Amino acid sequence: MTTNNLSRVVRVKNERYRASGPKSYVYLLNKYKFSPTKPGPYFMGGKVQHQGKHGIGHLFGGKAHVQQRVLQKKVGSAAQPEEVPAEDQQNDSLYLSPVTIGTPGQVLNLDFDTGSADLWVFSTLLKKTTNTSGHNVFDPKKSKSFKETPGSSWRITYGDGSSASGSVGTDNVTIGGLTVENQSIELAKTLSPQFASGVGDGLLGLAYGNINTVTPKPVATPVENMITQADIPKTSELFTAYLGSYKDKNDVDHGASFYTFGYIDEVALGGQTPWYCSIDSSNGFWQFKSTTASVGSKKVTRAGNTAIADTGTTLALVDDKLCAAIYDSIPGAKYDSYQQGYVFPSNVTLEKLPVVAFDVGGKEFAVQKEDLAFASAGNGMTYGGIQSRGDLPFDILGDTWLKGIYAIFDQGNKRFGAVFRVDPTQDPSVPE
Repeated sequence: MTTNNLSRVVRVKNERYRASGPKSYVYLLNKYKFSPTKPGPYFMGGKVQHQGKHGIGHLFGGKAHVQQRVLQKKVGSAAQPEEVPAEDQQNDSLYLSPVTIGTPGQVLNLDFDTGSADLWVFSTLLKKTTNTSGHNVFDPKKSKSFKETPGSSWRITYGDGSSASGSVGTDNVTIGGLTVENQSIELAKTLSPQFASGVGDGLLGLAYGNINTVTPKPVATPVENMITQADIPKTSELFTAYLGSYKDKNDVDHGASFYTFGYIDEVALGGQTPWYCSIDSSNGFWQFKSTTASVGSKKVTRAGNTAIADTGTTLALVDDKLCAAIYDSIPGAKYDSYQQGYVFPSNVTLEKLPVVAFDVGGKEFAVQKEDLAFASAGNGMTYGGIQSRGDLPFDILGDTWLKGIYAIFDQGNKRFGAVFRVDPTQDPSVPE
C-alpha cells in the first residue's frame, strides 16, 4: 500500500475556550467517577431515585433505590448536597481536529480522546429544542454512503447525570489523508445542555474498543478499522500525538499541535529514538507501569503504580502523597479547599519551579515547567496543572504532561512510546 496520502491532522485552538481549574477537575470527576480525597465542595454521594412502574421519573408505584457514585456539590453554610450545575463543568475543548464524514464529505471538528472509545457526533436527529448554534451537524440523509445499523444504540452517562445518546450507522470517515470505510458512527439524538454548550461537534475515541458503549454489541474504533482494513502499514499500526501550545508560537515548531495515523513524524522525533514500554489494555486504556517519580532532586518510589495517557484530559492527576511533595517544593503553594485544588503564586519564577517527572515503564519524562501553571485562580494565584486523583487506583496523565513529549500509541504492538519534546523557551505566565 502507498502511504503518500498520510498527513498530519492539525489540532486547532478553540479561541472561545477559557481555562478553569475547578471546572476541569469537575469534568474529570464526571468522566472517571472517582471520589475526591481532598476537601472541597464536590463529592461522590448516593442519590435516591424513584423507579416507577413506567420507568425512572414516573412517581406512581414502583420503589425508590439509591444510585451510587453521583457527583454532588455542597452548597451554602449548611453544606447541603445538590446536583452539580452545568456551568460548574468544563464542557469545552481547548483543541479540536477536523474529520470528514460521508459522501460528499461533511467536516466536523472533534475532540480526539485516548480515554474513551466512542465516535459520536452532533446530528440532524437531535431534538429541535437542542441548541446547535455554532456547531457543524452531520446529516446522514445527505450522505450517499451512510447506512443505518438497525437495533443498535449508544449512551454515555457522566457522574453528574448528564448524558448523550442516540442511534448508530456506518459511513466513510477520512482522517489525516486516509479513509476508513464503513466506520460505525454514533449519531446524537439527545444531548444534555453540558454537551451542547461547547464548541466541538463530537468526540473521536482512541482508546481500545472494549470500552465502547454501543449496545447490544460494541463497535470497532477508527484505529481498529484502519488496522483491519489495512489502511495503514502493517509495520505502523499506530497513531501519534504532538500536543503543542499557543505559548510556543515563537519556538522552532511554532507551537505546532497535531496527530498522525499510520506513521511517525520524523520532524517531531527530532533525531531521537523512541522509548517504548508495554501497555495493559484490559481496561480499555493506554495504561503502563509508572513506579517512580521525581520532584526536583527527590526521587519518589511508587510500588505497583500505573498511569494512563489521556489526550482528552487537560490536567495530570496523581496520588495525594506525590501531589503534596510537588507543591511542598513550590514557594507559597497551598491547597485551596474552595477551588478543590492546589494553587501557587503566579509570580513564582521558572528557577523556583521544580522539575517534575513521571516514570513510563522504566524511563522518566518531565512536565514542562510552563505547564505546571494551568489557569488563573484569582488573587495572584495559579491553579496547578497537577492535582489529586482521589480514590482512583491509577494516575491520569493528560495534556499537562503530554505537552512535554511526542507520544506514540502503537496499537499493533500494544506499547506506548515517547521522546522528549524540544522546547527551548519556557513561558511561566498564567494561561489565557
